[in-house]
Amino acid sequence: MPLRESTVGVIGAGVMAEAIIAGVLERHLVPAESIIASHPRADRRQALAEKYGIQVTAENAEAARRGDVIVLGIKPQVMPGVLKDLRGNLGEQKVLISIIAGATTETLRRGLDHAAIVRVMPNTPAQIGEGVNIWYATPETTESQRAQAKALLGALGHELEVGDERFVAMATAVSGTGPTYVFLVMEALIDSAVHLGFPRHLAHDLVLETIKGSVAFAERTQKHPAQLRDMVTSPGGTSAAAFYELERGRLRTVLADAVWAAYRRTMSLSESLSAGKEPEPMPPRSNS
Repeated sequence: MPLRESTVGVIGAGVMAEAIIAGVLERHLVPAESIIASHPRADRRQALAEKYGIQVTAENAEAARRGDVIVLGIKPQVMPGVLKDLRGNLGEQKVLISIIAGATTETLRRGLDHAAIVRVMPNTPAQIGEGVNIWYATPETTESQRAQAKALLGALGHELEVGDERFVAMATAVSGTGPTYVFLVMEALIDSAVHLGFPRHLAHDLVLETIKGSVAFAERTQKHPAQLRDMVTSPGGTSAAAFYELERGRLRTVLADAVWAAYRRTMSLSESLSAGKEPEPMPPRSNS
């Protein structure tokens, strides 16, 4: 196993980084004592140590020095300071796996003076081992380091390596942000079912099972979504009436606009981080 003899250092043990810790331990890729996580808050460090039996530290540099595989799971806003902490503590035999939205491998390379870098975009279902993780490795990343990254990311669900880093930025707007779109549709359907007269708990279960079944059917048949939709859209029927309203409401366009907005935000983060600046806040929404 690629990680069997490795120590995993986790820098900034937030929600997604914790999912990595949980996944690695659940799949028995390394023992708990072979994981060391850093976090600035003492209560967070204590909670992680008690829950998973891992080692913890307040010092980012210590986790970097002691780890063979380093997971960088910090917020973009604190990245410049953290990179200064880590610079000089990453030997060339170490591989860095970054889950920072918008942080390019070139920005990380410059900030760390380190070349073996994997950039990945996970999503929230990774917290239950059902995520999809698009990742890119720099040319300097060795085959054994790629194998380590592949094993670690596989603990979160599906992992897909790409040869062009631009796909990771694109995935941020599709799979990374994708659960947001799905959850909003779920919420809207549940509220609509309640408006019809369903009790909320029954509406929740009805919508959830409908979505689960639809996804499973799409996976099983491997048909194009348009073909699947046609299968349930009878001429003059209820689905046809509903579909007319969805098209009239520009649902496709709104979803496309959402994806592009997420992509533009990713590129804006990349530009700020590349320039060594703190990312700018989101602009206020227009009421027009």
